[in-house]
Amino acid sequence: MFKDFEKGVKKIAVIGLGYVGMPLLYHLSKHFKTIGFDLKKERIEELKRGIDSTGELNGVDFLKYGIEFSSDENILDEASLFIVAVPTPIDNHKLPDLRALLSASETVGRHIKKGDTVVFESTVYPTCTMQECAPVIEKTSGLKACEDFFVGYSPERINPGDKVHTLDKIAKVVSGCTKETAEFLAKIYGKINNDNIFIAESIETAEAAKVIENTQRDLNIALMNELSKIFNIMGINTYAVLEAAKTKWNFLPFEPGLVGGHCIGVDPYYLTYKAQEVGYHPEVILAGRRINDTMGEYVAKESVKKLIKSGRTVLGSKALVLGITFKENVPDIRNSKVVDIVRELKDFGLNVDVHDPLAYKDEVKREYGIDLIDEPKDRYDLVILAVKHEKFLKNIKDFMELTDKNGVFVDIKGVVDKNTLRDDIIYWSL
Repeated sequence: MFKDFEKGVKKIAVIGLGYVGMPLLYHLSKHFKTIGFDLKKERIEELKRGIDSTGELNGVDFLKYGIEFSSDENILDEASLFIVAVPTPIDNHKLPDLRALLSASETVGRHIKKGDTVVFESTVYPTCTMQECAPVIEKTSGLKACEDFFVGYSPERINPGDKVHTLDKIAKVVSGCTKETAEFLAKIYGKINNDNIFIAESIETAEAAKVIENTQRDLNIALMNELSKIFNIMGINTYAVLEAAKTKWNFLPFEPGLVGGHCIGVDPYYLTYKAQEVGYHPEVILAGRRINDTMGEYVAKESVKKLIKSGRTVLGSKALVLGITFKENVPDIRNSKVVDIVRELKDFGLNVDVHDPLAYKDEVKREYGIDLIDEPKDRYDLVILAVKHEKFLKNIKDFMELTDKNGVFVDIKGVVDKNTLRDDIIYWSL
């Protein structure tokens, strides 16, 4: 079966062309005939023009590999391997939101044929692929999973903005509902990363591996955030403590900060949901989530305290927040915790400007109701460097100059050289 894909007799379709799906499609297209499908017509049109608004493929001529882009699902009739890479967020109750995933499963079911394979890359809880997705495909197609068509799971490992740990340079975990399926997928994915493949013993094992990767990071950052709160009360600089601790060979160099985005701030809830479904209450994981989910509010309140100490009246004070994306050097605003800072400051009565040269203004307005400003020009009582974009760091002195005399400058990630600070401002970081 693999040889048919290698010869171009059979095609691979990637469903969902966001931060995960598009880089995967690009790398696969170097070796196989590929189809890129996404429901968003505007996304398809920009990709047809060689534009990737996520920034993941900046400077890459992905059109030269002959990818067939379409928002018409009938094109999927041509595929024999379907790779699903749609978002799996959480809802307002912090429960898994599988609507896009199950909708994509229905789409696959309408076009899958006997002998075809479907592999899921979307983050899910253990058992979801076989207990939720496969039955939808079965019902829609009338075919039987693992007999008429075959199912696999390969957790995505895309790190937005990371140009070092790209898909072709990292290990890829694959799994299948049969041994043959797993081995087939190992060959497919192995073409794009020099066979740097780990075959998990089951689909459930691969699903679990994905959620614990980010749960582990979430808990380590939660520890740093809690330590930063303790050290703040004690008047000790957290980053100075970490620099000293890092001199020990086995100290893990995590840092405090805002935990948002589509992975670290979301994936643990998939695991805790399943844990509670099987009768176990996960105390440590949920405790870490509570700490990280409240850091935006904490930063805002500490900033207001500093304003009060500076002698300013909080109501009506002017604040500038630099950055709205969930991490540095990407336009991705999904689950941004900077928004929590902005909302809390507004609740205190501050007038808040938000500036981010990487985020898309329309998207921010639609998602959060926040109007980004093009360029900050006024003086502000409070300036918060929320996201350490390179564009900010290169001009950090200019942004600090926007802080009024005896104003407050908040440096969440502690990136500012303290020797460059003005004497007439109050500085604070986590």
